[in-house]
Amino acid sequence: MILYHEGTRVSVPHTSARQRTRAPTVLRRVPGSLLLTCAAAIAGLSPTALTAQASEQRYSDWVRRDFRPQEYEYRRGRTMDGLRASGGGLLLTPSSDGSTHGGTFRQLDDFWYLTGLEVPQSMLVLDSDRSRSLLFMPTRDPRFDNPGRPNDFPGRPLLDDYRLRSNAGIDEYRDIADLDAYLRGRFAEGAIARVNAGAAGPVPEPEVPLIGAVEAHVALIHRLRSDYAEAEIANAFEVVARMRMIKSPAEIGRMRGAADATMAGIRAAADRIRPGVDERSLQGEFERSCRSFGAQSIPFTPIVKSGPNSLWPWRVLAAHYDRRNRAMEDGDLVILDVGCEVNGYVSDVGRTFPVNGSFSDVQREKLAVSNRAAAAIIAAVRPGVTLRELTAVAYEAIPDDEEPYMQTPSFFGHHIGLSVGDPALLDEPLAPGMVFTVEPWYYNHDIGVSVFVEEVVLVTEDGVEVLTEGLPRDPGALEAMVR
Repeated sequence: MILYHEGTRVSVPHTSARQRTRAPTVLRRVPGSLLLTCAAAIAGLSPTALTAQASEQRYSDWVRRDFRPQEYEYRRGRTMDGLRASGGGLLLTPSSDGSTHGGTFRQLDDFWYLTGLEVPQSMLVLDSDRSRSLLFMPTRDPRFDNPGRPNDFPGRPLLDDYRLRSNAGIDEYRDIADLDAYLRGRFAEGAIARVNAGAAGPVPEPEVPLIGAVEAHVALIHRLRSDYAEAEIANAFEVVARMRMIKSPAEIGRMRGAADATMAGIRAAADRIRPGVDERSLQGEFERSCRSFGAQSIPFTPIVKSGPNSLWPWRVLAAHYDRRNRAMEDGDLVILDVGCEVNGYVSDVGRTFPVNGSFSDVQREKLAVSNRAAAAIIAAVRPGVTLRELTAVAYEAIPDDEEPYMQTPSFFGHHIGLSVGDPALLDEPLAPGMVFTVEPWYYNHDIGVSVFVEEVVLVTEDGVEVLTEGLPRDPGALEAMVR
């Protein structure tokens, strides 16, 4: 027999047919509490075992600190220095809204960079005029509350959690409900609102589309313009970019780990390359290897494209629901442009492989074009050089008749870190601690050949270190990885 009490299922031993027929059954209403106590006794449980709820969760029980509080304090201090040098004001940095739709929560880059916290629906304010950092956040984490399911969602305090406060060492913590009054007061005093608008230049007029979502910084600019019409809004992109372009030793350590995991994933995928295998199988093998290497996330859908697919950029392929699943054929080239995220930091690496294990003469020749450009760029990397100058170096290394088939200049390299598109200034001289990719694409639709190599490089005090040097890009070694 099964008894149910307020959603609790308790097994009770059955009586025999003879026992049930010896006396008439009398039905009467039994109090729920008595029924629960009897059921617990029959099952050998204490009554409290059936009514106990999960205890309230604490932020520190789930989340570990990425870096020491001093590193975050340094980042915020240097950022406020940059704000003061460019006009001062309040830098408003929103957190993620916390809507994960079942996926792993991923904090927004700037907020994570400046706080190290995984709290949702919050706003960090760096008041450079008063040299003070303030974090406005919910009193409780909305993701952990559900009155209808208290055993699954036991609750999590945020604002009053003293352990959470010690993680980042922010000067002041306030209820997110107080943000509006605080901003109105500071704007009335003449403070400037500073935002990272996503690119250099004046803060653009935000466009809220009829269809589709908007990025967090666009939503922030829109609300500032509509709610605080009297406030001056200025762009802090360059200040943020100059900070995030230079990686600390701790950040570089994370990026080494991401590069190692990505190289391991490419090796694992290369081992599966053969005619008849489809592109998505290689994607799956790459992701499996990265996850086993400790990657919490894949920063972008792995780009695996073969044969005719290899001639098209990822946006063209991604425009079709099932386009990224071609079965590879003998004589094809297959390109892997992939990355993974380990402890918040990412990698972005690319290689080209022959599906049958051997490059044709033409394929080998075109791969050499891309390799020569990559080698020339890497050899020219040193402090003081700009990305625009490296682009000119690449074109010097590319034969004139091959230039029409090379990718646009901006794709010869881009900064990476917390994302594969870290904020960067193309004319900013390279400095020790910068990490970016070198990726000279080659698309030749005339002969149906596309090749690609992508390295991750670190600018050092006297030159460059290739973080992905452990993964070869010369034709013979690539063939051996497939064979």
